[in-house]
Amino acid sequence: MDDQLLTDRAVLISGGTQGVGAGIARAALREGATVVVTGRRPEPGRALVAELRATGRITYVPADVGDVASARASVATAVDRMGRVDCLVNAAGLTSRGTLLDTTPELFDQHVAVNLRGPFFLMQAVVADMLRRDSGGTIVNIISTSELGGQPYLAPYVAAKAGLAGLTRNAAHAHRFDRIRINGLDIGWTDTEGEDRTQRQFHGARDGWREEAGKHLPMGRLSQVGEIADFVVFLLSARSGVVTGSVIDWDQHVPGGRD
Repeated sequence: MDDQLLTDRAVLISGGTQGVGAGIARAALREGATVVVTGRRPEPGRALVAELRATGRITYVPADVGDVASARASVATAVDRMGRVDCLVNAAGLTSRGTLLDTTPELFDQHVAVNLRGPFFLMQAVVADMLRRDSGGTIVNIISTSELGGQPYLAPYVAAKAGLAGLTRNAAHAHRFDRIRINGLDIGWTDTEGEDRTQRQFHGARDGWREEAGKHLPMGRLSQVGEIADFVVFLLSARSGVVTGSVIDWDQHVPGGRD
């Protein structure tokens, strides 16, 4: 009996060329899936495919999730390459900083485009394909614990991610009788190459910032990509049962908790 969680599943991962998305691609391949990853920059996409080609079936498709036509085209290409899309992961994200007072309309629109509008239309295209085939399917949206309030310097990010959390619940409710399960993951502070760049660019971090940050966290460290990836694969798989419409707090802080 095959005990791989995603045997013969066709998985599309937006923002799948690095960070959490790339970790999910690795985990999905390990669990028997065929994977298409998308991203704006070809270099990390090609590097990931070269790294993983020997371990499974993976393809890189260039796409900008912030552009609706590009997002829709990536779904069409994934269907063409894999024959269908059984599972979608919206992992692409923009984390540039802005407060309520200094965010420009242009920055706000960028966050909405990448963190909300792109996932909306990717879900629209994937769900339409699932309905045409009457096949059911699963979707996981990578959100953020910041959608519950967040830091003052993440105002446009929080606005868009809170919208994605609401969209997750709405779409799950709308398509529950189509056997399409849609869930979200509110992830906390995670150790990725993108987070390293962000900390250095916006917060003046230096070498050793991860270890220093870990001293102030309950578990003594940042969240790890591989842990999140394994959980996403579980949510994509039949092993997670009937759960749908859940936005799960995947963090070491407890929302609403007080000391």
